[in-house]
Amino acid sequence: MHEVSIALSLLDIVEKKCQEEGYRFVESVRVRVGSASGILPAAFAFAFDAVKKGSLASDAKFIIDVVPLGGFCNGCKSHFEMEGAFVLECPICASSYFRVDKGHELQIVEMEVN
Repeated sequence: MHEVSIALSLLDIVEKKCQEEGYRFVESVRVRVGSASGILPAAFAFAFDAVKKGSLASDAKFIIDVVPLGGFCNGCKSHFEMEGAFVLECPICASSYFRVDKGHELQIVEMEVN
């Protein structure tokens, strides 16, 4: 379950930033996770809740925004989004000439601190 190591890294980043800016605790953390990132949102939320105990984020709300897999097809010149973690062909025209440009994200979007 690699979500635990990712949650630990995220917590480390959050705590360091909080301490650098002179804040005492974290009220919430919002992250953006791509559907093709290999991270399971439920497992990630569970892992974060487990590792935050005793930290500056011990009472923090953890919010995950899931980004769907998406891209641009060079065949039909269309942007597309789809559910799932992979794409084999354009879901609009079935062309294999496309590029995936979203769905692999893992970003801290915002933190609410005090």
